[in-house]
Amino acid sequence: MKCKNHPKKEAVQFCASCGIPICEECIEEPAPGQYYCFQCAMLQTVSVVGSSIADKRTKAGEKKLTKKRDPWGPFQYFLIVSSVLIAVMWGVIIFGGQKAPGQKIDFANQERAFLFMVDSSIKRYAHYEGNKYPEKLTDLVPRYLRLSDDDIIQLNRFNYIKDPQTGYQLSLANPKQGEMNIIISPKGIRYEARIEGGV
Repeated sequence: MKCKNHPKKEAVQFCASCGIPICEECIEEPAPGQYYCFQCAMLQTVSVVGSSIADKRTKAGEKKLTKKRDPWGPFQYFLIVSSVLIAVMWGVIIFGGQKAPGQKIDFANQERAFLFMVDSSIKRYAHYEGNKYPEKLTDLVPRYLRLSDDDIIQLNRFNYIKDPQTGYQLSLANPKQGEMNIIISPKGIRYEARIEGGV
């Protein structure tokens, strides 16, 4: 059986949550013997955080049974705010990496982080679109990559080539002088020396 994210690689495990076949490159192991895909591992981590908050609330309630208190104390407000934040994180993971309100990406200083964010969006696109890759990066917006209309132009920072053999290649269009360029494809990541005019 082939990996859901890498159709040319053999799957070695099934995700314990969603059941998709995954190769060694896609496996996340948050605890020994528990194998998840990236998205389910993130959800599992968020879920564990939520459970630990609920456990702490229960223990605190047992200790203070004899003490009368206001039913809407600071801890209850903290729990509500935490629950909302966890729900927002789930939405970000499931619906494609939407930025938190008011957050602005510094594209100039976080170019490489943005590159990996775009690559993750391409993989989500392939996962949900039947292992097909987008024709161009703007096809990712808005479903798989949340960018404002003003920020879509920032996708010009990257070279994207849909390749029938490798699937796709994604790299920086203009790496900085003296830096190695990152080239990402479904086969992995490789580095190349900067060549004038791009990759």
